[in-house]
Amino acid sequence: MSIIGKLFGSDDTNALVMDEPRPTSFLDGAQDVIGKPINRVEGPLKVAGRAPYAAEYPAERLVYGVLVRATFGRGKLTKVDDTAARALPGVIDVITDYDTFIRSPGQGGATDAPPQGVQDVQYFGEPIAVVVGETFEAARDGAAAVRLEYEEADANFVFAAHKDQGKEPKKDQIPGHSKQGNFEKAFNDAPVQLDVTYTTPSQNSTAMEPHASIAEWRDGTLILHGAYQMVASDQQQLAKALGVSADKVRIIARYVGGGFGSKLGIAPESVAAAVAAKKLGRPVKIVLARQQVYEATVRRSNTEQRIRLGTDANGKIDALSHNSLIANTPYEQYWEPVGVGTHFIYGGENREVNHDLIPMNLTAAGSMRAPGEAVGMMGLECAMDELAEKLGLDPIELRRRNEPAQEPEKQIPFSSRQMIPALEQGAQLFGWSQRKKAGTDRRGEWLYGMGVAAAVRSNQLQKSAAKVTLTTDGRAIVDTDMTDIGTGTYTILAQITAETLGLPLDKVVVHLGDGKAPASSGSGGSWGAGSSGSSVYLACEGIRERLAKSMGVSVEEMTLKDGRAIAQNRAVPVTELIEENLSVTGQIEPGKQEKKFHQASYGAHFCAVKVNAVTGEVRVERMLGVFSAGRILNEKTARSQCLGGMTFGIGAALTEELIHDERSGKVVNRDMAEYHVPVNADVPQLEVHFLSERDIHANPIHAKGIGELGISGAGAAVANAIYNATGVRVRDFPITCDKIIEQLPFDA
Repeated sequence: MSIIGKLFGSDDTNALVMDEPRPTSFLDGAQDVIGKPINRVEGPLKVAGRAPYAAEYPAERLVYGVLVRATFGRGKLTKVDDTAARALPGVIDVITDYDTFIRSPGQGGATDAPPQGVQDVQYFGEPIAVVVGETFEAARDGAAAVRLEYEEADANFVFAAHKDQGKEPKKDQIPGHSKQGNFEKAFNDAPVQLDVTYTTPSQNSTAMEPHASIAEWRDGTLILHGAYQMVASDQQQLAKALGVSADKVRIIARYVGGGFGSKLGIAPESVAAAVAAKKLGRPVKIVLARQQVYEATVRRSNTEQRIRLGTDANGKIDALSHNSLIANTPYEQYWEPVGVGTHFIYGGENREVNHDLIPMNLTAAGSMRAPGEAVGMMGLECAMDELAEKLGLDPIELRRRNEPAQEPEKQIPFSSRQMIPALEQGAQLFGWSQRKKAGTDRRGEWLYGMGVAAAVRSNQLQKSAAKVTLTTDGRAIVDTDMTDIGTGTYTILAQITAETLGLPLDKVVVHLGDGKAPASSGSGGSWGAGSSGSSVYLACEGIRERLAKSMGVSVEEMTLKDGRAIAQNRAVPVTELIEENLSVTGQIEPGKQEKKFHQASYGAHFCAVKVNAVTGEVRVERMLGVFSAGRILNEKTARSQCLGGMTFGIGAALTEELIHDERSGKVVNRDMAEYHVPVNADVPQLEVHFLSERDIHANPIHAKGIGELGISGAGAAVANAIYNATGVRVRDFPITCDKIIEQLPFDA
């Protein structure tokens, strides 16, 4: 048997469970396309407007749906008066079939359906019906004409008023509560103590493409073009909601205009479109308005984080506590894992990381880009900056002194870890040595400062499959239900295929997002590239095995380049080694390696800001990130992901805040005019660097997640730079002008 193993079964499947490290890889091949900053292969389609998104698929006899949503925060719906709506020209039907829908935690990415069509309303804007019209305008006007009668009930709208109701949440990938050693004693005995509380607000993913679905039933099977990240699990959710078997639902999501977690699970419009299409016997399109996206999909939970750090006189941490309050709608079990990075980023014998979940009658909370680390590292990394200031240490030196030799809680080795090298290289590139004492670098009306923060993001491998076909005319065709949500999946899967099979890139065709294709990991959790990429790689590996056998040589001695197989002083076109199209399905599954080694990606953020001493205005002047995430599959798409994450960090630090009316729970700033994401003027030229790395324990392509690493710690670097500029420490995000001004001295 060769080093790549054998083909399992008669259906040509090359399967791998990651029980052992994979030290060698055919990605270190002769074609020399992997890792290169290659332009997106689907880019020309997108810029020409020829890449169809969910709402753009044509359908005969198409009709339009608009959701009717609750106009109160909590209570019982007693009547839906649709008389006026049905009387409007062009209105076809008003559907209020409560028995069709299931209320379960679907929005966080589970396998159940989202709430819809219910009588017991839990939050303002909850979908309760759908109006269908011959035109969008007719459906919109019909929805506006529906009148609701209801009985209001007591509700929890104000987070601060219900903090005593928090309870340990259901165990997820990490426990809700965890303890090691005796934190209280160690903290009380520590010569140096820090006890601070940071708060972060609700946030919204605000993807450019709104949630959209076009549903059509064909011969008893639902075909749904939707804007979704995880086709296989979304099909299961939708099937369960509709009460049909999973093989009767096919979701197609070839192009997705961003998701950031908000499209992990199905949203209300998919169920409504499917139900309406079945009842009417016509295709139904529902596109959520931006206001509906904010009110009826998911938000990131607000958090309150108490962080306590106890060290010796030299800054070595002995006591570490990160306790968080989070919130969600009462029927949802998802919880923001705020302390997920705290478990392994720094050493310390005595530790506790606790989360308590508060039931709130607000829009459901779910996964948003880097759930856990995005907000948890804002609190922890700002606290580390405060600790460094208290100790009189450089913030990088403090982190160096608390670098653990192994995972501090599970006591297992790291698969790879380059956090300190990222900090050191970033410091050199950024000019960190020029940083001055807090509040001392004033130039006219402006105060200048620099900040730093570490970045971590847990790495995950998910079960994933893909089929690769080598055709008799020398092309490779990739089929998988994996999605491209703007991350570059089409391109990196083409590069993996081209490199492993030794083909020019223009000889590779990638088909994504179709639920009838092999089930992939989907896009989420930064596992997409490593998981789906590994399945494509394994399929190509199986094809290499067949080609070598046909050539009469071993896989180890065969080189594939430019469509030729080269071995033993022979060069043979691969098309001469197959008589018919050759297909192999690759499948990857997590195994013992994830238990034997702690796997994560690491990085460092550096930020320079100037703050106006009169107005408190903050301007980010420079930002630089250094990241280590295993093999970089495409330098350009990887850099783009980090730039996007860093921009998210700027928004989290300075502008983003989803505000709820404390009287009803209604989202007040429910569009992109009022929910302030960073715009071009807010974002300077960002700089991204990668450290060379191969993680042989992660997967056979040696790559780790990078999409969410860029946001982890980014906001903290901005906040720490503001402190260095002004001497003002703001612990309530976002850091707006009013919070700075109130602490600036009058003579500033």
